[in-house]
Amino acid sequence: MNKIKSKTWFTVLSNRYVLLSVAFVVWMIFFDTNSWLIHRELDEEIEVLEQRKNQFEQDIKKDNDFVTQMQDTFEMERYARSEYYLKKENETIFLIEEADSTQNNSAQ
Repeated sequence: MNKIKSKTWFTVLSNRYVLLSVAFVVWMIFFDTNSWLIHRELDEEIEVLEQRKNQFEQDIKKDNDFVTQMQDTFEMERYARSEYYLKKENETIFLIEEADSTQNNSAQ
């Protein structure tokens, strides 16, 4: 037992200030309510939320551009015709769909 007590590493580790410091560091990293692990999780969550915020800002900008574009009556009419197939009175609309050329070749 005296051989172990005479070792340098044992005297350093048995020092109460070293033991207290190690216990404090372990407590702060793992067990405290403001631990490093909790901070790491919160930082990751903040990053995800910032990405979502940026995406929402881009969506808002796109929607504002669309609303601005729809202020023009000609643009509104073009959009209504292309998206909702609306027509003027006494007007007939013909929808022409192009056939896929690969389907025609395989049938022959």
